[in-house]
Amino acid sequence: MFTGARYARSGDVNIAYQVVGDGPIDIVLVLGWVSHLSYIWELPAMADFLNRLASFSRLIVFDKRGCGMSDRVHPLPTLEQRMDDVRAVMDAAGSKSAALIGISEGGVMAALFAATYPQRAKGLIINGSYASALRRPGYPWGITEEHLGRRLAHIRSRWDTGLTLEGWAPSQLDKPEATRWWAAFTQMSASPGDAEELLRMNTLIDIRDVLATIRVPTLIMHARGDVLAPIEAGRYLAEQIPGARLVELDSNDHLPYFGDADQFIGEAQEFLTGVRSGPVPETMLATVLCTKVAQAGAHAIWLGSKQWNELVERHHSVVRKALTRYSGREVDAGEQGMTAVFDGTARAIRCALEVRDQLLELGLQIRAGLHTGECELAVGRPRGVALHVASGVMAAAQPGEILVSSTVKDLVVGSGLEFTERGSREFVGVPGSWSLFAVGRDQPASAATEPAAVAASTTLSRREHEVAQLLARGLSNREIAERLFLSERTVDNHVHHILTKLGFDSRVQIATWVARK
Repeated sequence: MFTGARYARSGDVNIAYQVVGDGPIDIVLVLGWVSHLSYIWELPAMADFLNRLASFSRLIVFDKRGCGMSDRVHPLPTLEQRMDDVRAVMDAAGSKSAALIGISEGGVMAALFAATYPQRAKGLIINGSYASALRRPGYPWGITEEHLGRRLAHIRSRWDTGLTLEGWAPSQLDKPEATRWWAAFTQMSASPGDAEELLRMNTLIDIRDVLATIRVPTLIMHARGDVLAPIEAGRYLAEQIPGARLVELDSNDHLPYFGDADQFIGEAQEFLTGVRSGPVPETMLATVLCTKVAQAGAHAIWLGSKQWNELVERHHSVVRKALTRYSGREVDAGEQGMTAVFDGTARAIRCALEVRDQLLELGLQIRAGLHTGECELAVGRPRGVALHVASGVMAAAQPGEILVSSTVKDLVVGSGLEFTERGSREFVGVPGSWSLFAVGRDQPASAATEPAAVAASTTLSRREHEVAQLLARGLSNREIAERLFLSERTVDNHVHHILTKLGFDSRVQIATWVARK
């Protein structure tokens, strides 16, 4: 029973959690859409469900950020932040690894966590969940945009009077105790606006590309008559997750706490108590970032070996500092760029944005590509198809552009990041066609790559000509600022204007243009 909440710190957010029982295995229960850590114990059927799980485990229950007894946050959390919250709760509870049970939307997060952190997931149980709540090409079992609009409107109109259990647990509609509890439970868990936005975000998530990378023992349970997540969604999960076992429940309830409780608990206990300790998984889900300096060869020729090597070291320093800030792991570093992996997709994108902007201050433009997929851990060093795809995505980028695969885009729903469609590409040695997106609403069009492409009528201001002359002599922006008694920020702006006016993407092209003039 509930005896008070503890709090784990995830970044600057407090996550409420509770540990119940002292069994031989840890279970992390990831509840659905909204939750309230205290009020879940107020309904006898729900309390019984939790206690029965705790009878053979050390059960860890928590409220996701943005709802219940955890901190309310705005903007609402991304899937990546919610995974960080699971790690923070496990760390605070002293759990090195645990079986994850995900209910409804919680199954999506539990699946992504198991794929990303296989060393911390002993097993995975998913109930009433889906790969995508929204109907998509090749996936007809989600709802339409119109249906989503009706669901959101229903929440807006009914939140003040309390939601009914229709859809969630039809078997309980004639039981006043359960219906009163659900109406109060949802209101206590989130505000109307937060509930609406959480539902919208949950509906937009798509983890279809992630399922094949899950390498932990998996049990799928799904009610045949579930109207919120049709049985086909559960069957799809079982087909796509390697080795997963599907148990179809003879029920119409989306939630397993009521009429399905006996079968759910029995299947879960048999599944989890039979788990054997195995070797560390040889694969993991990761977001791969590949970068390459535009016109690297021209830079090396123009600057000479000594200056170019110094610039390469400064480049590596910028990238490595950013990797440290965004929890990236360096895989490879060369004269022309770097490859790194991340356990968080949004962090990888923001790291790429920071690297691009900081390197531009050194006079370097980069191409960057990101893809999320399965990586093999060979002697602790990631490798695999995901790295090849990320490299291909990077090669398709224009100087100064960050491209991502559709898998990356779909995993950062709710992060606030914007994307521009860039068509589809095929990569040598990798089957299929990949949809690409540029990070940002308005990416610059492809710039000319040869000085000859500059129109004869192009004119620079007197100050821009001075800056261009000093650039051609190999001075950095800071050195130019000192020479001309300007701020470094002003010189940065002059360099940007020169590149834009001349249609160039590197300082080397400016230097060549000056020499020809």
